[in-house]
Amino acid sequence: MRLRLWFPRSSAELHISPLVLHGTPCLCGGWDRQQEGSSARFLACPARRRPLILFPPSPPLWERFQAWSCLEGAVLLDRCKVRGRENPLNSLSPGEGPAQEALQSLSRRLQVQEKEMELVKAALAEALRLLRLQAPSTSLQDPGTLGPPRDSSPAAPPGLPPTCSPSLVSRGTQTEAEMEVEPSPGPPGLSNGPPAPPGGSEEPSGTQSEGGGSSSSGTGSPGPPGILRLAQPPQRTDTPRRNSSSSSPSERPRQKLSRKAASSANLLLRSGSTESRGGKDPLSSPGGPGSRRSNYNLEGISVKMFLRGRPITMYIPSGIRSLEELPSGPPPETLSLDWVYGYRGRDSRSNLFVLRSGEVVYFIACVVVLYRPGGGPGGPGGGGQRHYRGHTDCVRCLAVHPDGVRVASGQTAGVDKDGKPLQPVVHVWDSETLLKLQEIGLGAFERGVGALAFSVADQGAFLCVVDDSNEHMLSVWDCSRGTKLAEIKSTNDSVLAVGFNPRDSSSIVTSGKSHVHFWNWNGGTGVPGNGTLTRKQGVFGKYKKPKFIPCFVFLPDGDILTGDSEGNILTWGRSLSDSRTPGRGGAKETYGIVAQAHAHEGSIFALCLRRDGTVLSGGGRDRRLVQWGPGLVALQEAEIPEHFGAVRAIAEGPGSELLVGTTKNALLRGDLAQGFSPVIQGHTDELWGLCTHPFQNRFLTCGHDRQLCLWDGEGHALAWSIDLKETGLCADFHPSGAVVAVGLNTGRWLVLDTETREIVSDITDGNEQLSVVRYSPDGLYLAIGSHDNMIYIYSVSSDGAKSSRFGRCVGHSSFITHLDWSKDGNFIMSNSGDYEILYWDVAGGCKLLRNRYESRDREWATYTCVLGFHVYGVWPDGSDGTDINSLCRSHNERVVAVADDFCKVHLFQYPCAHAKAPSLVYGGHGSHVTSVRFTHDDSHLISLGGKDASIFQWRVLGAGGTGPVPTTPSRTPSLSPASSLDV
Repeated sequence: MRLRLWFPRSSAELHISPLVLHGTPCLCGGWDRQQEGSSARFLACPARRRPLILFPPSPPLWERFQAWSCLEGAVLLDRCKVRGRENPLNSLSPGEGPAQEALQSLSRRLQVQEKEMELVKAALAEALRLLRLQAPSTSLQDPGTLGPPRDSSPAAPPGLPPTCSPSLVSRGTQTEAEMEVEPSPGPPGLSNGPPAPPGGSEEPSGTQSEGGGSSSSGTGSPGPPGILRLAQPPQRTDTPRRNSSSSSPSERPRQKLSRKAASSANLLLRSGSTESRGGKDPLSSPGGPGSRRSNYNLEGISVKMFLRGRPITMYIPSGIRSLEELPSGPPPETLSLDWVYGYRGRDSRSNLFVLRSGEVVYFIACVVVLYRPGGGPGGPGGGGQRHYRGHTDCVRCLAVHPDGVRVASGQTAGVDKDGKPLQPVVHVWDSETLLKLQEIGLGAFERGVGALAFSVADQGAFLCVVDDSNEHMLSVWDCSRGTKLAEIKSTNDSVLAVGFNPRDSSSIVTSGKSHVHFWNWNGGTGVPGNGTLTRKQGVFGKYKKPKFIPCFVFLPDGDILTGDSEGNILTWGRSLSDSRTPGRGGAKETYGIVAQAHAHEGSIFALCLRRDGTVLSGGGRDRRLVQWGPGLVALQEAEIPEHFGAVRAIAEGPGSELLVGTTKNALLRGDLAQGFSPVIQGHTDELWGLCTHPFQNRFLTCGHDRQLCLWDGEGHALAWSIDLKETGLCADFHPSGAVVAVGLNTGRWLVLDTETREIVSDITDGNEQLSVVRYSPDGLYLAIGSHDNMIYIYSVSSDGAKSSRFGRCVGHSSFITHLDWSKDGNFIMSNSGDYEILYWDVAGGCKLLRNRYESRDREWATYTCVLGFHVYGVWPDGSDGTDINSLCRSHNERVVAVADDFCKVHLFQYPCAHAKAPSLVYGGHGSHVTSVRFTHDDSHLISLGGKDASIFQWRVLGAGGTGPVPTTPSRTPSLSPASSLDV
């Protein structure tokens, strides 16, 4: 008998005379496989000490080794003999050189590894005796082994068809796909494995976890009960055990080769299974990097998704008979933005005004906030917030129309979730209805909008805009029509402020880095684009030119006051020699300094003209607020407390009331006589840590500004804050609410009394940052996930004040990202940076539960792990594994909130076990959303912005919230399962 292989592209034929092993002839000639568009044949040749693979000429000669078996499942070829006029391997063209070099390299490697390959050959021979299954529906046992099977669980999980056996899981690496095997009789020697030793498992160290990556200390699992496992023959006592931890270094290579051999044997079993199904693989390939796809096991016991091409297997709970019975649409609950904590004063100007209605308007992230002060600082006595949320990226500046109703807000440039650029734009909107009236400059600005100003003399008919391009383009726009009337390059230096002369709209002033420019604008009879702008530079003369001039204000007599980085207030006017020049923009007209007054130590950040004609100035370094009379005579002053920072902006409220924005993102309210108190406060740097109180409407935050803050969700105010001295990254309340644990970036973690704010415990575990801390539901344990790949477990006293080391959970191969406790407080589910999902028996000694299938029905007190069967549908298509930063299930287990890397908060139904499930999407954050948590009664959801340092408090409306179910949004999910609603 002779077999023939034909290579289509080279027209070469390979004639093979197969010999036999164990006396059974080979009846087939190979197995077709697509390789770069060509058909290839695979052969295994044990006589060469390892498998041989033949490829067609166009692809590389070989890419990897793989075993091959006859489709009849009988034999391996013992020897291959090449006949014919020409050996196709010697006639490959044009890649003859590389092919020969590859053959020589293979020959050298085979010679070096000859002894090791003997073991592979022996293992493959043993695998031949395991080709057939003995009993499909019961646990199989080696005939030579006495005693009961490994466990008393049924051979097949509930719900499996009687003619199918559970899927065969490779004992090599988890990146190999799980395949099904049809039941059929087979030879002796096939077993479900020996009984598991007490406190352990037969799974070897170094196998794969549910999540994908290889674990350094036994993170694998033998799979669900009834899954076939290869047993060591009882007569071969010299074969090293795969789970042996006492093997000598010389035996380790043999153990590694034995594991490879077992994986190759599974390939042989898959060949027979493929043939019995007509050659069709039920699982598609993982796809390329960045892919996120899901496949359902034909037997309905697991679901698999891929992140960055790595498989993540999740077992379906036994109570779910069909995935179709799970909810698939968006949730009935919705979110409504209730309160925004914080104010962007750290790095922005022109950000605080008072409207005609008495509301204070300012911005943070992508939201413009309209705040009405109540009876107390943010209290319920009439205080409240409304929000304009029309922007798609961070707001940078504001201007209020002379009518006190209309507002212009400019945003920065950005990118959307697909990487497409978002162009900067100016929105003109009505502060009473929160409706957008005009969109100005879409596509006309670069990088962002830096400064805005409405004209005053003509009732706000025009809007002046300065963008953040290199030339800082200055443009004038018609507000009613949204058309550009004039544009000019202003300067290559930073422009920090712009304004129209309130008595003459043709006069515009800009200031910034080392300059004050006076512009004359000729409208060009209102024709778009025909206007002209001419510039005159302010002359400093004998006065020192400051480095920055951040602010200016127009006086009633026509003079201009500027505040600079030297702490001086300069008075500007036209030179006396040129004041007789007729007309505006005369060739000899210049602007110079009329007077100078030293007002502050350090820079002056803000100037404000009051209704009585006096001027207020706010200092940076000295934090003083000074009122100036005619001739720049100081009348009154007050000092801002140091922990609020320097003065950033000033606005005049009703009567003598003043509102002050500070550089530490606080908004103060008061007057010069009585002092100031905070009404809005926030963090000043990136936020990561968030936890909610177990029975009060309070929550705690921490971040890179080293501040630990406790917030009152009902009063919308800061309860207290302390300086941690280090970056706080995670936190969690004890179930009693008496203490809170905080994890830092140095491996330290603190326990603080929530009433006295005293540190009752200070412990360090390793020197890597801590990413998660979580108390058990009964408060007896504290789990701490670290970037050193370990979970530290501590026993906790009843009041939470004392902790003692209980153990460590060792087994993850990457840093810990999330973890949750079971409802009984005995088990932990954890995720890691390489997409592992592991389960731990804490009460049993912090043991790794290798059989993940047995944890499929376990109930979890919280669900914050981003990987798991109940939440895998939240992952977007094409995700790289880092797109979701945080996840939280509501306490009533109805919805799941998700924080993503694209500035969005999502709301899904729970469980979310459909690939690319639809969701409600909520914007407002201007940076990646780092964390989300529900309050204790699910009435609110808290979300943290990253770089924007914002805290959003959302009210949950509908079936799971405190308000009525709103009307269905006009945009409904499409038939595609990847649809979502932007709210």
